[in-house]
Amino acid sequence: MIAITGIIVTSVLMRKFANSPLHITEEVVGLLLSVSLFLGLPMVTLRAKHVRVALLADFLKGRLHSAMQIAALLVGCAFFFWLIIETIPWFEFAFKRSLKTETSRILLYPWMAAMPLALALTALILLARLTGLLDRVDDSEAGADQSFTDGAP
Repeated sequence: MIAITGIIVTSVLMRKFANSPLHITEEVVGLLLSVSLFLGLPMVTLRAKHVRVALLADFLKGRLHSAMQIAALLVGCAFFFWLIIETIPWFEFAFKRSLKTETSRILLYPWMAAMPLALALTALILLARLTGLLDRVDDSEAGADQSFTDGAP
């Protein structure tokens, strides 16, 4: 995030004072933002800090709550495996053709490799939770019981 901010500030200053913006700003910032998003996904999944809509899960107790967690993990695993299957040909296409960005001519496939890698790590974390290698996180442990107004009267 510091690199993104630095590139944008440099581009704005160059546009203002030199009347010539940094030509690589949009491409590099887009690539950095995409990579930070995908590399953050496994960490957020491991810490169970995803945004949760717990309307139904709050009412379920005992076996129903466990069944809901298992169902959510199965859907998550299926979704991430499907995404991995979809991203591999996309990555191979860029790799075989050595695709580059339009303006700054940066190779795309090293940046694109972050997506299948992050999706695979996330799927492995979900599988580990499903099989019991990692503890399933209860909604209260994940911070779902905290409101946006913590500390407010």
